[in-house]
Amino acid sequence: MKRILIFLLLAASAMSGCKKFLETEPEDFVTPENYYNTEADLKRALNGVYNRLIDNFGRMYSRGLYSYLAISDEFFYKNITINNLKVMEFDAGQLDVGRFWETAYQGIDRANLLLENVNKPKMDETRRNVIRGEALFLRAYYYFLLVDHFGGVPLKLVSTGSPNDTYLPRTTVKAVYTQIVKDMQEAEKLVSDIQGYTYNETVTKTAVQAILARVFLTMAGEPLMETARYKDALDYADSVITSGRHSLNPDYKQIFINHSQDKYDLQECIWEIGMFGNQLGSTQLAGAVGIENGLECADDKIGYSGGGIHPTGRMFELYGTDDPRRDWAIAPYKYVITNGVTTKTNYTAAQVYDRTVGKWRREYETATPKNRSYNSTNFPVIRYADVLLMKAEAENELNGPTAAAYNALNQVRRRGFGKPAGTPDVTADAPEGMDKAAFLAYVQDERARELAFEGIRKHDLLRWGLYLSKMQSLAAEITATAPSAFRYAANAAKNVTTRNLVFPIPNTEITVNHLITQNPNW
Repeated sequence: MKRILIFLLLAASAMSGCKKFLETEPEDFVTPENYYNTEADLKRALNGVYNRLIDNFGRMYSRGLYSYLAISDEFFYKNITINNLKVMEFDAGQLDVGRFWETAYQGIDRANLLLENVNKPKMDETRRNVIRGEALFLRAYYYFLLVDHFGGVPLKLVSTGSPNDTYLPRTTVKAVYTQIVKDMQEAEKLVSDIQGYTYNETVTKTAVQAILARVFLTMAGEPLMETARYKDALDYADSVITSGRHSLNPDYKQIFINHSQDKYDLQECIWEIGMFGNQLGSTQLAGAVGIENGLECADDKIGYSGGGIHPTGRMFELYGTDDPRRDWAIAPYKYVITNGVTTKTNYTAAQVYDRTVGKWRREYETATPKNRSYNSTNFPVIRYADVLLMKAEAENELNGPTAAAYNALNQVRRRGFGKPAGTPDVTADAPEGMDKAAFLAYVQDERARELAFEGIRKHDLLRWGLYLSKMQSLAAEITATAPSAFRYAANAAKNVTTRNLVFPIPNTEITVNHLITQNPNW
């Protein structure tokens, strides 16, 4: 929590009828004394809390949280071999890790400031409570990101009033999660139902419930190992499922085409981070979904991406040849310009490591002109498929592989194979008769297949206690089986040690906050 005196930034009204809910970046500094006097002030202030989830420098959901801050056994970076965060070779002075920390605390400070002033204006109490609920949830979510990546962190629940404010020591992981649960459960009672919304960038009741299921499932695993939390995770997953507000999109690839085309899917995508604009002509909260993690394309008219992120052979093989999701999540082609002519070139069966991520394809973007570095494609923080898989996992942990656990798992698999989610299918359904351990292993693989490249794999491996072993075995696999030109893809995995279970506390924080301690071996 680097010492920064943060005053709230103004944003255009969040309730306009335009394409993106959070569509204007805050522009002017103001003080609490001359602000928070109207409902419109509170809404603009809430926008300022939301927009730290985007961060134009790329450390949050505009780029980092699904790419270089989420290194796992899913992917590697093309032609990056040494001295880089992208191959897990860095120290506590690494800029992107430090800026991620700072951006999260900026979001927390803005939420604290809003919560301290939410009662100032005269307004409808129901609408005031919605704003309070969203601010509480967002504060908790920033802390969830921090504790998930750094372990115990300073727990700051009041806004920064002066550069001379007292610094805080680290709080235990347990205490941070206790506050996260407290804030989110209070928010659940206050935020709006998604029914009636035409966008899913706002935190609604089912979004809170879905994230609470994720939080409790995390608490049940490493490092807390509070196994009683599986029951809480199951209860919250069931709350989303039984709400009747969500369902699976019948077409897997359409989820991501919709993102690229700036269309909302409120049934599948429970909560998204809203990007808008492409940084051409004005300051906008744009992102890089499909650029940072896109299929290789040199043609600006189609949509440029350097194709820097390549799936590992392990990720490719995990799907199997009969799973249609493979050739959508992992691009089967690239666009090449030869003598001024662009052609679509398919990869051969041997070119597994040449392939790139293919979930978000810029050829589907409708906004023009297209920027090489930014676009307006939203990022899905949590989808209904994730909720179903969390239910399957929690149900299995509590009761074994029951019919309910199989049903939740198979709905996701059937949809992935293009089959009706509610109809048994011999091609898509998981093998019957698995025991508890086998079912868990199957769910773990299914989460990798369904949620590939959505920034969740590293988080899952950490909570299962598998991150270190999976990276070590990945290094051996790539070294032994990858084409010689791609053996460097093992470097990130080779560099992972026990210290990489968390990020280092940034040097920028260690330098100014003498009450804080560093994580082991950093």
